[in-house]
Amino acid sequence: MSALIQMRDIHVNFPVRNPDGGKMLTLRALDGVDLGITRSQCVGVVGESGCGKTTLAKVLMGLVEPNDGSVHVDGELLTERRSASSRRRLQMVFQDPGSSLNPRRRVRSALAELITYHDLVPASGLSAALRELMDMVGLPDRCLDVRPRDLSGGQRQRIAIARALAVQPDVIVADEAVSALDVSAQAKVVNLLSDLREQLGLTLVFISHDLGVVRALCDRVVVMYLGRVVEDAPTEQLFEDPQHPYTRALLAAVPDITTRREDAAARKPALDGEPASALAVGEGCRFRPRCPVAVSTCATEDPPLVGMRSHRAACVHAAAH
Repeated sequence: MSALIQMRDIHVNFPVRNPDGGKMLTLRALDGVDLGITRSQCVGVVGESGCGKTTLAKVLMGLVEPNDGSVHVDGELLTERRSASSRRRLQMVFQDPGSSLNPRRRVRSALAELITYHDLVPASGLSAALRELMDMVGLPDRCLDVRPRDLSGGQRQRIAIARALAVQPDVIVADEAVSALDVSAQAKVVNLLSDLREQLGLTLVFISHDLGVVRALCDRVVVMYLGRVVEDAPTEQLFEDPQHPYTRALLAAVPDITTRREDAAARKPALDGEPASALAVGEGCRFRPRCPVAVSTCATEDPPLVGMRSHRAACVHAAAH
């Protein structure tokens, strides 16, 4: 099946001021990322803070222009100057709906502006379209006439999802879309995204730190480390048989509610140390300084993604599988 989204060899570098006063430094936020996503698929993107997840989302949305590489949607090359129709096809749901929604505007006004700008329904059908949006995200019609401050966090995030749906997109990129919510609101929003995907055939790119949510929602998981994809696999394969030592460490760090408190406190951390700086990525595998199974080859070789087409890992040990 051909990919709806195809990102090829994406590089994003950011100039950073040198604290010593010398020449500007280069932060390699994304370093040769390839990612293909098929229509109606839900792909989870995971990794520690600073691994490049949000930069990847911004490149996809056109909010960050890559230094090198290309983004295609349905075979169309997306350039820096995207048409209104190209922008409409990809919509983003941000982490904090409190800051992503205009606090001065009533919900009806914010949603109606999008529908009218893209000329999606005639003026006579606008009210019906707004009520349908409320129904799709499980909110009563009265929410159309309030401002975001009058809603709970979960309701605001539903409005943010309604705003994304208002322009009838093909793809929704959710960047930590449930991390600012309490547990019950998280579950409702995750269930909503799952239902919408099934009903509308949406393609979802779901960025999250919460591996439990990713496992429940996503078909496939992409693991990132310091600007590179280090593992890419169907969800259950990745959770049951992780091939990269970093993925294994992420899974080992997930709290186990069946473990006694004193046992959990005595458990050795899954990983030692912090990720290396993206300002100083050296030769070889960038995970090597923290890797429990590193060998001499890892100091000189930066392994590509290898393995079966459905499950690939960037590790010299994975190459043997």
